[in-house]
Formats: sequence, C-alpha cells, structure tokens
Amino acid sequence: MFSRTQWRRVVQSLNRCHSIAFSKRYLLYTNLGISISLSMVGDTIEQSYERYVGEIDGWNRMRTFRMGIGGFTVGFVCHFWYQYLDYRYPTRSIGTVMRKILLDQVICSPFYITVFFITMGLLERQSWEEFQAEVMEKAVVLYMAEWTVWPAAQFINFFLIKPRYRVFYDNSMSLGYDIYTSKVKYRKKPSLESPEA
Repeated sequence: MFSRTQWRRVVQSLNRCHSIAFSKRYLLYTNLGISISLSMVGDTIEQSYERYVGEIDGWNRMRTFRMGIGGFTVGFVCHFWYQYLDYRYPTRSIGTVMRKILLDQVICSPFYITVFFITMGLLERQSWEEFQAEVMEKAVVLYMAEWTVWPAAQFINFFLIKPRYRVFYDNSMSLGYDIYTSKVKYRKKPSLESPEA
C-alpha cells in the first residue's frame, strides 16, 4: 500500500511530466508521439479483428509500423493546422467554432487524407498508377466517414478544449477512426475470378 506521502509524490511527478509534455517547447513532440502511438494501436486492434474472423493469418508488424508513420505525418499536419486556426480565429464564439469546423472539413481533412495516402504509397513503393487507383477507391470513403464523425467532435474540440490539448483530444477521439482507416486502407478487393464449377 502506498502511504499518503508516496501518493503525493506520484501525483507531483505526474503533474511535472504533464507540464513538460504539454509545454510550448515539447508540445509538437507530445502530439507526434500520441499520433504515432494511437495510429499503431488502431491498426493492431483492426488486425486482431481480422485475425479473429480469419481474414489474415498473423500480425503484420510492418503494416502497423507503416500506420505509425502515417500517424506521424497526420499528427504533424494537425499540430500546425490547429495552431493556425487558433491564431487566425482566437475566440470561442459559436460563429467562430462553426467557421473552424467548416475549414477543418473542407481544407484540412482532404489534405491530411492525401498526406496519409502519399506517405503510405511511398512506404509501400506503389507506382503512380497504383497510388491513383487507391486514392480514387479509398480516399473518398474516408472523407465521407469524416463528415459523419468529426463535425460534432470538433465542436467540442474548438469550443471546450484548451488549444494545447487539441491534438490529444483529436487523437483520443480518432482511435475508432484509426481502426476504420486501417480497415479501409488494407481491405482486399473482391476477387473477380468466377468460382470453379
């Protein structure tokens, strides 16, 4: 059992870590670490489900690693995008929040989905034709899913959450979306071959 003094020391240590991690000096690193970690967790959860239903045989570590790098690029974009929005629109009025949501959906969402597919295409050494085909098939699916989830989530983010916690909140909310992104990215095309007679 911890004594009251030991609990106080633990809480003080956690507060110190929190203050450092979310300080201006280290916020980018914190946001990138969160984005990488949760992208990898999302892919691991999706692969666990795919193994459970028999779609894959084992855990593809390279796939999870690539999703983590995808999380890095998306986290980088989100970090600076939120800083720009908060600088350009510093108030928390309903009108300002709605403007931020619209800009986020119309500008940032397509941009970071594109950055994600470019990152994955480079890591997977896709040809230009393969990249184009994948974006045409899958990016629209992800973008439409964004419109079902993020306007409400971003209302909370822009209206209630302090700016330094925006990417943390975004990533916490997006764990389910990261699972879905992994599913869409790695879903197999249905076979065009006719079954044997």
